[in-house]
Amino acid sequence: MRKMELHWKILIGMVLGLVFGFVMTYPDWGREFVSDWIKPWGTIFVKLLKLIAIPLILASLIKGISDLKDISKFKRIGLRTIGIYVFTTVVAITIGLLLVNVLQPGNGISEDTVAKLSETYASDSGVTSKLDEALKQKESGPLQFLEDMVPDNAVKAMSENALMLQVIFFTIFMGISMLLIGEERARPLKQLFDALNEVVLKMVDLIMLTAPYAVFALLANVVASSGDSDLLVALLKYAGVVVLGLFLMIVFYAILVSTYTQKNPFWFLKEISPAQLLAFSTSSSAATLPVTMERVEEHIGVDKEVSSFVLPVGATINMDGTSLYQGVAAVFAMQVLWPEGLVFSNQIIIVLTALLASIGSAAVPGAGMVMLVIVLESIGFPPNLYPIALALIFAVDRPLDMCRTIVNVTGDATVSMVVAKSVGKLGEPHPKEWDDHLEEVISK
Repeated sequence: MRKMELHWKILIGMVLGLVFGFVMTYPDWGREFVSDWIKPWGTIFVKLLKLIAIPLILASLIKGISDLKDISKFKRIGLRTIGIYVFTTVVAITIGLLLVNVLQPGNGISEDTVAKLSETYASDSGVTSKLDEALKQKESGPLQFLEDMVPDNAVKAMSENALMLQVIFFTIFMGISMLLIGEERARPLKQLFDALNEVVLKMVDLIMLTAPYAVFALLANVVASSGDSDLLVALLKYAGVVVLGLFLMIVFYAILVSTYTQKNPFWFLKEISPAQLLAFSTSSSAATLPVTMERVEEHIGVDKEVSSFVLPVGATINMDGTSLYQGVAAVFAMQVLWPEGLVFSNQIIIVLTALLASIGSAAVPGAGMVMLVIVLESIGFPPNLYPIALALIFAVDRPLDMCRTIVNVTGDATVSMVVAKSVGKLGEPHPKEWDDHLEEVISK
């Protein structure tokens, strides 16, 4: 009997989680039951993925760099990666701005709905914390993001997933230094990281065995803890514009894969689907990174020399879905609260600011709202309206965050394929199973 593929198991877990969460909104004890007894299993799963993210970046990136025979290859890979990421982000923001200007979702929001949203969410701790975080980022200097990339303590950087760019910087520095001391001297350290890489990838396989149950828990909690359904319906047009834009980005990626790499786009989407479904469930491209790397390397055939650099960097600076959302959300807020700000020059500023903000955005849930405040500030949006603007989108931010994380992860995988193809490193897939070497450790 043929084994059910992982993406179908995860999809079934998601559907059952949605249904269970919806059912649990009816009994008085339902939400508390989900929070106490279901949610922890999803939280544990996300923690396990985050647990191995830094070791995987460290081992995979050092292995990828140290395998290079010509150091100029790394420069070529790096420049192409950054260039393509910037291109796809500009495409995403442009799609978002075109849709929101044509469909104008803000025109359907009544003053009563704005008042109710403001009353419900403007003083919410989630909104105020995003405003505070945006204020801190706004006060930093123009080269702060470069300063933040360089760690003063490598061990400290590895202790915090939010410092992933610092880990990438240290790892690249270490990998290049290993190349420069010569293959013979670097061999013992290279063997250590090669072994660590294999172990961490096996940990990914083991963690993924629990993925269907984990997404059930994660989705059940999202549904059970959702807010006022009337407000969600009022914002349905805005949410629909964002989702349409995200769908068009997936279509753009599929066209890019088909035309440049000559691979079947449906095959690509099928192979990357477990990472996409986890991205939807966790709302974190950083937490999904270990799975994205495993799918891209083993199931799509991207060489580790490419994937080990492109994917960790992408999880940190490539936020196509989030950037598209910035464009839609900023113009939507202007349509409702500040229509006089809807001029062409402001929309050009939105493109540039959203592009720059995406580079420094954390790969964690809710980072998009911090970026939105920075974008609004850049176009002169009235500061007294910031809380109301965030309240407008806060009600539907979580489900949209889940959707845009799918696009972020798909974009990372697409760029890794394009870069790999451009440097001749896109080969045939070689999937591994968690029990490949089980017979070696079980006594006969």
